[in-house]
Amino acid sequence: MNVPDSYKNRVMHVSLAIGDSTLMASDHVPGCGPALVKGNDFAISITGKSKDHCDTLFAKLSEGGEVKMPLDETFWGAYFGMWTDQFGINWMINYQLPQD
Repeated sequence: MNVPDSYKNRVMHVSLAIGDSTLMASDHVPGCGPALVKGNDFAISITGKSKDHCDTLFAKLSEGGEVKMPLDETFWGAYFGMWTDQFGINWMINYQLPQD
């Protein structure tokens, strides 16, 4: 695959199973999105096992930080929210809603 040299040592996507959840992460991509600042040089996404699980994780991990998108049902069929924690790290949490 042809990629610029500056991208060759970056992580596009990584998944780590932690208990019943999955932690996903990637490096910041220069030129895609906002300018690089401490905290947005990578993204952390958690997959919850239920809406209640997401509510608990969101409340605890966003404490002392700034909520960017409150947890809510989305048009893509997920329960999703985003925040920046007290250390300036950006987080997302997602739970794919059961289809009727």
